[in-house]
Amino acid sequence: MRRLSLRARLLLGVVVLAALGLFAADVATYRSLRSFLVSRTDTTLRDEHQAFEGGPGGDEGHAPPGVYSEVRAANGRTVLMRLTVDLFPGQPKPPAPLLPRTIHVSAHPNDGPDRTSFFTVSSRHSGAQYRVRAAIEPELHGSMLIVAVSLRDVNSTLHRLFLVELLVTLAVLAALAAVGLWVVRLGLRPLHEIELTADAITAGDLSRRVEHPDPKTEVGRVGSALNEMLDRIEASDRRLRRFIADASHELRTPLSAVRAYAELFGRGAATRPEDLERSMSGIVREAERMSVLVDDLLLLARLDEGRPLERKPVDLAEVVREAVDAARVVEPARPIDVSVEPAIVTGDETRLRQVLDNLLANARAHTPAGTPVSVELERADGRAMLTVADRGPGMTEEQAVRVFERFYRADSSRTRASGGAGLGLSIVGAVVEAHGGTAEVRPTPGGGATFVITLPLGVEKSS
Repeated sequence: MRRLSLRARLLLGVVVLAALGLFAADVATYRSLRSFLVSRTDTTLRDEHQAFEGGPGGDEGHAPPGVYSEVRAANGRTVLMRLTVDLFPGQPKPPAPLLPRTIHVSAHPNDGPDRTSFFTVSSRHSGAQYRVRAAIEPELHGSMLIVAVSLRDVNSTLHRLFLVELLVTLAVLAALAAVGLWVVRLGLRPLHEIELTADAITAGDLSRRVEHPDPKTEVGRVGSALNEMLDRIEASDRRLRRFIADASHELRTPLSAVRAYAELFGRGAATRPEDLERSMSGIVREAERMSVLVDDLLLLARLDEGRPLERKPVDLAEVVREAVDAARVVEPARPIDVSVEPAIVTGDETRLRQVLDNLLANARAHTPAGTPVSVELERADGRAMLTVADRGPGMTEEQAVRVFERFYRADSSRTRASGGAGLGLSIVGAVVEAHGGTAEVRPTPGGGATFVITLPLGVEKSS
């Protein structure tokens, strides 16, 4: 069964169930009709035995045609035996029934107190059957009167019924198989479309979709789920392609600079001290820049793979204070307000410090010099909430939605005047997510952008 297709299994199941139902109905009809015909024959036997009540001296002419009669004395000896038939000229006389030597009779519910027995026997030298009624008749001085009638008409009727049932059953099964095949094909047509779509996707066409899936059916829901999955795969593929293109672009720029400085060295900078210093310092600067970019890419790759970060209690308030002190040293003219509450979280202290550094670096890169920045850490509902707000130009709704994407910069140009490679905030989002938290951006009341980081609180450090 497992090797059969779903279509074949469904069709086979329908046909088998229908065949079982029809077979049960045919058997019930056949047995019911046979019981009715035999019961009617028994009634006929009860009526026809009256023709022989006159005993051995009775008038044979009153005996109905086609009936066999026999009278047995109490000792089992046959006293009278006769078969009354109406024969056409040249028609052979039918064989007599093959009666058992000993017949046991008992009271029958349809014959009152009389001792009566009904049974079926075959005929002599033939396959014909007779229905027999044997009764002890008081009028015959305790002798047994046996009356038998041929079941030829009954068996002929049952045989015709059997043929009719067989032909009707086969016709119904054939029609049911044809209709079932059509219905199954119609019902599984969306699966065929899904199969074609999957083949096209395997060939590389991620734009293919299942056409018009019906959400009211199981197959339609499968098609809808497949379309949704394909949308996500296509979106991921676009992001991956854009990520590779952006990473290649970001690495190509410092590599081009390194190559230019190397060419400057090759054109004679080694003999000119000022050009030599310029070449070496430029190579070192661009190499450091590539190293930072590669480190950021490796960090994002590790976070994407779900590699576990260091898990230990971290004093987030202390991390905030250290990051703010470092930011003040980098840009002393920028006022930074700090408000912190004690908060212990479980995670990687180095990566959490990187989150703070990136947020403060983002504020420096995208706001004019001297623009105030505020940093606030508070606890609420079992979570630590870290807020970094600036009073800069802020960002549009589209920029707010995409700000945590990799290599995304509000300035779509490739100049570095307004920022780095565009990985700082994507690292913020990835690190916070790895710690079980959330990162979002909101507009600052009065202008600017506010980044809100929430992290689950951990166990307090023991003193």
